[in-house]
Amino acid sequence: MSSVLIAVTGVDYWTLADGTKHPCGYWPEELATPHRVFDHAGLEITIATPGAVIPTADQAGFSPEMNGGSAEAGQRIADYLTSIADELNNPKALEDTDPDAFDFVFVPGGHGPMEDLADSDRFGEIIRSFHDAGKPVAAVCHGPAALLSARTDGGSWLFAGHKMTAFSNVEERQVGFADRAMWLLEDRLVSEGGVYSAAQQPWGECVVVDRNLYTGQNPASSEGLARRLVDAITDSSGLE
Repeated sequence: MSSVLIAVTGVDYWTLADGTKHPCGYWPEELATPHRVFDHAGLEITIATPGAVIPTADQAGFSPEMNGGSAEAGQRIADYLTSIADELNNPKALEDTDPDAFDFVFVPGGHGPMEDLADSDRFGEIIRSFHDAGKPVAAVCHGPAALLSARTDGGSWLFAGHKMTAFSNVEERQVGFADRAMWLLEDRLVSEGGVYSAAQQPWGECVVVDRNLYTGQNPASSEGLARRLVDAITDSSGLE
């Protein structure tokens, strides 16, 4: 059975440029939807966080405003997360996970990864192990921030020169954080050498695959990204 490591932020805040801490965590849809896709595909799923802390969902992710104006959509996400509460409440310690035990790694978004995973040397080592083994490394929305921790022996970013996407500056501006953030994810990926692209319209679906790097731009991209990953590991002529 193929297996996936879902690496989830362990923080419930994001430090802004003025030093205040914005309550956040992981983005609910970006964990729930891929988990559902992976589960339906029969994958063995392991959720892990730094220090095995119980992850916190960003409550804004359940709001009608962030779900196309639909309270029902937010409730469906909440209901799904409730259905996997045993997994969420008993995560593995991310720093102790063995990359050799998994076929790929996936990082959900939310602003949380910009606070902890982006600066985690240990997670960077884990990402590099997946990369060096030719296994898919995947992240959606703000999740690609976590990949910034992966470095070559010379100290450069492991994914410099790779095509990728992530939450855009325009989208960050539209949710009101572009002028308040210490750094913007799109800018940081580009400055580190990433070849960034985004959907023509903000909030549109965009999935970019380059070699073993799989990235999605925003919540609208999470399902498509998850399905691309399932296709990759179940295709005998693909990455396995």
